Amino acid sequence: MTVKFCSFASGSSGNCYVVKDEKTAILIDAGISGRRILEGLERTETPADMVEGVLVTHEHIDHVRSLGVIAKKIPGLLVYANKGTWDCIDKPVPEERKRTFVTGEDFYIGDFVIRPFAISHDAAEPVGFSIYHGDKQISILTDSGCISEEQFEEVLDADLLVLEANHEEEMLLFGKYPYSLKHRILGDKGHLSNITAGQWLCRIVNEQPKDRRVLLGHMSRENNTPEVAMQAIRNTLEESGIYIGGSLKVDVVLRDTISKIFNV
Repeated sequence: MTVKFCSFASGSSGNCYVVKDEKTAILIDAGISGRRILEGLERTETPADMVEGVLVTHEHIDHVRSLGVIAKKIPGLLVYANKGTWDCIDKPVPEERKRTFVTGEDFYIGDFVIRPFAISHDAAEPVGFSIYHGDKQISILTDSGCISEEQFEEVLDADLLVLEANHEEEMLLFGKYPYSLKHRILGDKGHLSNITAGQWLCRIVNEQPKDRRVLLGHMSRENNTPEVAMQAIRNTLEESGIYIGGSLKVDVVLRDTISKIFNV
């Protein structure tokens, strides 16, 4: 059974992804308008009644903006978050639609197994997700200022990995952001830079050679561009003798554009 992935938006201004098989669709985050989410479902030929749940990584507005709207627009949709995140969400999600998971414990939606894992970000209880379907694994690791050994192990076997490449450090350091915001982004509870993402990707490829696709996401509007990110990742990989193409495919998912549909 084919599993499909599509990014409706990935960036500092809003995030939403969909994972689906022939029977069930799952959204990850709802940080863009409800209209754009419904448009993404239509463009990916995903009937709204297929969408059984939305997984919430953390409470920041670029991840929860439209939770209340889509809970109203999609009958029967369940919203999954951990307790720390629920305590900080102020969106009007009906109580009967709320589901609380425990970080580190698997749960199920349709034929998908969902594993939330802790990440390092300045939110109450932020998580990434690994989503399993048969022998396939999709992992989403964004909004983490650093990658721990535990996080590394979680995503090592991923067939499709959404990996944050948020900023180019020089663009950030010499840009217009105030010092406090630069310090936050560069800190261990901020966001991954292009170079850091590339270094971790080198390690992933070396420790677990396999066919995989990596999608660079959650890019800053002010401190990165798709071209800069791809070149930084390519340079970092090639310095370690790793080349994009063949078993390693690398793409960028954009802030404001629906991606193509990736078969996993």
